[in-house]
Amino acid sequence: MRLILDIALTHIAGRGRQTLVAVVGVAVGVGFSIAMAALMQGGQDDFVKQLIDIMPHVQVTDEQRGARRQPAEDVFDATAISGLRPRDDRRGIINPTAATAWLSAWVPGRFAESLRTQGVVRYQGREAGASIIGIEPETERAISPIVEDFTEGSFATLSEGGNNVVVGDRMAEKLGVGLGDTVTAVSSSGLTRNFRITGLFHTGTTARDEGEAYMLLKNAQILSERPNAINDIRIKLDDPYAATAAARRIEAELGYKAVSWQEANESIMEAFVVRNVIMYSVVAAILLVAGFGIFNIVSTITHEKARDIAIMKSLGFSRSDMQRMFVFEGVAIGAAGSVAGWLLGFALTYALASIRFELDAGGQEITQLPVAWSSMHYAIASFFALASAAVAGYLPARKAARLNPVDIIRGAT
Repeated sequence: MRLILDIALTHIAGRGRQTLVAVVGVAVGVGFSIAMAALMQGGQDDFVKQLIDIMPHVQVTDEQRGARRQPAEDVFDATAISGLRPRDDRRGIINPTAATAWLSAWVPGRFAESLRTQGVVRYQGREAGASIIGIEPETERAISPIVEDFTEGSFATLSEGGNNVVVGDRMAEKLGVGLGDTVTAVSSSGLTRNFRITGLFHTGTTARDEGEAYMLLKNAQILSERPNAINDIRIKLDDPYAATAAARRIEAELGYKAVSWQEANESIMEAFVVRNVIMYSVVAAILLVAGFGIFNIVSTITHEKARDIAIMKSLGFSRSDMQRMFVFEGVAIGAAGSVAGWLLGFALTYALASIRFELDAGGQEITQLPVAWSSMHYAIASFFALASAAVAGYLPARKAARLNPVDIIRGAT
């Protein structure tokens, strides 16, 4: 076996320029594959991290996932009911104290209850539609990232009591209000109440900055005429990826719709899967092209070394020995290209991670490309490279193994 390896390396070294070109081709394919995978995986990880940080991991609302079973379905074997709309239950989540006590007993994380209602915020003839959210500041602080997004005032002012409200900076700009101004909140039932603005937040999400207003839970309950009601429970888990199982258990127990962050962003997660398939298909195509260079070299060596093959077979080398020798030549070129590709991929990934951008979004912010450093990217790129190299070496190796030494020595074609 050692002799076969030595002969194979001698063949490769004998065509140094072509071998170098093939190695460079594989290295470029592996290097750019690693860099592309690092950039795409980094973007995906960064996006998922933002989802996990911003969104509740599980959100329980007072909605039912499906319409309640109708009496007709109990009487008749076959029924067809269409256009059924759930009844608007202003009580929200029934028996919220028992529900929160049950969640406290087993949920590995934190949660906060709130009352969400639609209304209008008015100021001196201007008005803006708003999602009015009543919260308990202490529990909200543990699960909501909005606490850190204030440009003026602070979230802590809600804990002081009174008729305080915090709104998005875009809503404040639309209404022409500032910190300390008094606005009028109007509920969907027509009840009005005055509130003093004690904080302005900027999340970067236009829908939230233009359309959300936070106040104490009791104030939201009074404004919407729903005493002691809550219609939303948001949960942050210690393990965000356990959200699907937790949501399933909560929905089975409480009967209310519980949505995990994966379900809420199902279409986006599916798009990531499709994107990954496309990415690795491109990687395979790049390295397949590099494999043609290896095929060309091994085929040329096979043709040029026909007499050597005849002599070796006459000396007792078997067909499988010949086949292994030329396959090894292809794999050796692929391995050398993979190692060089690792260095190139590392350099490209480092360069991408070093690129910085200055973005003006309500204040100067410096950011950089999200890049994922993973040994899996190197392993996958090398796997594709070695696989294409092995195939590129096997095809001419099979031809070489079938050569008849007698015909070669006699000069037969």
